[in-house]
Amino acid sequence: MKLLIFDLDGTLIDSKLDLVHSVNAARALMNLPPISAELVSSYVGSGAPILMRRALGPDASEADVQHALRYFLDYYREHMLDNTYLYPGVRDALNRLFDAGTRMAVLTNKPVRFSQAIVDGLGLGSHFFRVYGGNSFEQKKPDPIGIEVLLEETGISRKSTVMVGDSGVDVRTARNAQVVACGVTYGFQPESFEQDPPDLVIDDMNQLVDYVLNAG
Repeated sequence: MKLLIFDLDGTLIDSKLDLVHSVNAARALMNLPPISAELVSSYVGSGAPILMRRALGPDASEADVQHALRYFLDYYREHMLDNTYLYPGVRDALNRLFDAGTRMAVLTNKPVRFSQAIVDGLGLGSHFFRVYGGNSFEQKKPDPIGIEVLLEETGISRKSTVMVGDSGVDVRTARNAQVVACGVTYGFQPESFEQDPPDLVIDDMNQLVDYVLNAG
């Protein structure tokens, strides 16, 4: 396996608390009470606009959603590294993969400028040759365009490529691009694997390293 493509939130990083605080700050702006961390986590994965639409509920107008979204993005920009950290084992696993010469990229539906800032802020900037976000292309995951671009950029085959994520969105992205799908059990939405089962399920990122290096 020569190319690993990682989702960000719920896969490499636990960003739950900063997302919860930012969502609830936007809800407070709209005179709405806070919602739980579990509920916010269930809304994450399809990009900030859909996150805010879900967080405000079906009665919110499009104008309200856009107003809250702008506030959410501004708030999150200031606070996205307050309580966000790498999951246990991730740094060691990425170091092992990097030392082995495995090509690695990030493909997330989070806005790209936030994604790059988080990757850099956590000291992982040199590990990934690309960081693509939800606004890097016209379509977001599960559209396969991000994987297709990475395959074209590297010249690496589909059979040597793995998409790693914590939700059914990532599995469907892998399926649409005809690459291997790996799911992590510790993320935001592992229950979504019941409907979209991955090819490989791991509890710790170092299990993926063992699989990749042995498969290689």
